[in-house]
Amino acid sequence: MNDVLEHAEKWECMTCGHEWPREAEPEKAKIIKDANGNALMDGDRVTLIKDLPLKGAQVLKGGTKTGPIRLVDSDHEISCKIEGIGAVGLKACFVRKS
Repeated sequence: MNDVLEHAEKWECMTCGHEWPREAEPEKAKIIKDANGNALMDGDRVTLIKDLPLKGAQVLKGGTKTGPIRLVDSDHEISCKIEGIGAVGLKACFVRKS
């Protein structure tokens, strides 16, 4: 059963009465993939594939494993904690799923 009414300029939900323009399309979920093309999800653990410099004199070494990740809407798609470093933001192209 379809609960959406079609009008000339809009769609209407028969259940709640919400209306939205016909040209609007539902948002598609953004899929974030690691360096190997595997889809990442909140709670995954990842491993760095190369050395990455941090602000200051610190360097995150390739092979470093993270705690559970959280995907965020930012230029650094991954927010996580690394033991001995703390919270960091990482780009998905520099990690692989563990």
